[in-house]
Amino acid sequence: MPVRATKRGAERTPFGSGARYDVVICGASFAGLAVARELRASRARVLVLDRYEIGERQTSACCAPTSWLVNLELQGAIRQTFESMVMHTVGASVRWDLPEPFSTFDYRSLCELLWAQCGDAEFETAKVDGRTGSVVHTDRGDVEAGLLVDCLGWRRVLGGEGEPIQPPEATLSRGLEVHPHGSSPDLQLWVDPRYVPSGYGWSFPAGSELRIGIGSYDPRFHVKEPTVRLAADERRPAERYQGNWIPHRFRDAVEDGVFFAGDSAGHCIPMSAEGIRTAWYFGIACGRELAAVLAGRQSHEQALERYAAFHEEHRWKFEWMWLNQRAIRHLHGRPLDWLARFTSRRRVIHYLFRKYLNVAPASFALPAPPQVRAALPVAA
Repeated sequence: MPVRATKRGAERTPFGSGARYDVVICGASFAGLAVARELRASRARVLVLDRYEIGERQTSACCAPTSWLVNLELQGAIRQTFESMVMHTVGASVRWDLPEPFSTFDYRSLCELLWAQCGDAEFETAKVDGRTGSVVHTDRGDVEAGLLVDCLGWRRVLGGEGEPIQPPEATLSRGLEVHPHGSSPDLQLWVDPRYVPSGYGWSFPAGSELRIGIGSYDPRFHVKEPTVRLAADERRPAERYQGNWIPHRFRDAVEDGVFFAGDSAGHCIPMSAEGIRTAWYFGIACGRELAAVLAGRQSHEQALERYAAFHEEHRWKFEWMWLNQRAIRHLHGRPLDWLARFTSRRRVIHYLFRKYLNVAPASFALPAPPQVRAALPVAA
């Protein structure tokens, strides 16, 4: 079995001089693990780096189409499954019958299940600070690889765009949620200016806990007070907080020889702020291009070109959702109430949701990458 040690304290020894790998993936969440999974049959030296242990730091409400979880063989992490969603506006509450179910899941369990599918890739905890050429700089020293992937989130640490744009100037949404104990049969959304003028609230049940939160498209809007208020309105205590910044604009997927996937490339759907299945989707696409390089079927440059082209084919979909995000604040009141009621018609919501799901369809996860190839016998 591969050694996948997470080092702490005195065990956090520096990387040896000249630490060299075929692939270094920075970030061990949805996108990074999807990339590593695609490389499991390559027999290449693959290193995954993250500041935290795998599955340690949940930063989302952890809900995705059930078909994605099934196709990635992650059913063991599912906590609750839903066939419908309740949508609340100021003057209407309607139920959307979904064309396919969504499931909430346990983040640590899912990451561990995904990591178990990553073959003999290595994992180390380290804070990635940047890079020079093919050398990645960390708080434990430098590592080098011919292929580099940034899945570190909106900060885009391996990019070369100069000083990163910090919130609230960055094109980011702001999210905060609490995790009170309890249960509910319903996924719920609130598009209600009494909680947030531009954004939405949610309650996502996950077995024995509820994930209740507020997301604001305006990063200057503080979300703690409305999150506490929404929890109180649902008769739940505001406890066990978690929050994150959420990118809502597309960015380049390749830069200076580096591949970017997940939040670092803006692979988060505007308006819904759904970034899990898109991180898997683009992570798989990136991993397949890297696997072809490692197998000698294409060059590094060809992989960059192909992955960038794949990414750009989807730009208009994300830009269209961003325009919808900008428009939603102008629809409050009767126009939004009417829209909620109109979309509650089964044929309408099924048509719209299928279009939405096709931004990153679960069928893309199939077929699964081959398992690790057996070593060739040594000639006598």
